Amino acid sequence: MSGVLRPLLLTLAHENWFEPIWSDRIGSEWRRNAARLWPIQSDILDQAWQDMQVAFPLANSSTWPNNHLSATTVEPALRHSDPKDWHVIMAGIQAKQHQPERDVTVVTWNIKDFRRSELRQHGLNLIDPDRLLSQWWATQPDALTRHLKQVIESLIESGRRQPEPFEAFLKRERLFRLGKRHQSSLQHLG
Repeated sequence: MSGVLRPLLLTLAHENWFEPIWSDRIGSEWRRNAARLWPIQSDILDQAWQDMQVAFPLANSSTWPNNHLSATTVEPALRHSDPKDWHVIMAGIQAKQHQPERDVTVVTWNIKDFRRSELRQHGLNLIDPDRLLSQWWATQPDALTRHLKQVIESLIESGRRQPEPFEAFLKRERLFRLGKRHQSSLQHLG
């Protein structure tokens, strides 16, 4: 997740919009990819990861008791999803085993790497961040806009982003559906 989406989703999780789930492997992959894609020092990423663990102590499936799920356990059922993403699916399966009544959705831009039918076999859903935020917009547009603008403002104040129009931020983050909903709401007000 990008430098805007990750803090936005964490903010929404703090506001109880959803319960985040991750694993140590997901955290390692995120830190490795973030360091490769953006000019961020690894110690800053490590601190951000630790902050996430403190803020959401129940989110890390790697720390749950009786967590015995491994790649060999789910491998026979995952023939079409990208093997590089099995660890993401495993975190979701662990969440379903931990709390069977929980609605678990994999949120990723890499939709093509996951086979929906395989996820459904394990009771998991799949959605990209733009579609998810657009769904939330339908019921809570003011709150979502307020949180997104606060995240952007915080990033600008910290020097991690340059000021630009709100719509440009949405476009840069590939939040095209959300941008259309926001634009449409502005037209209705005008």
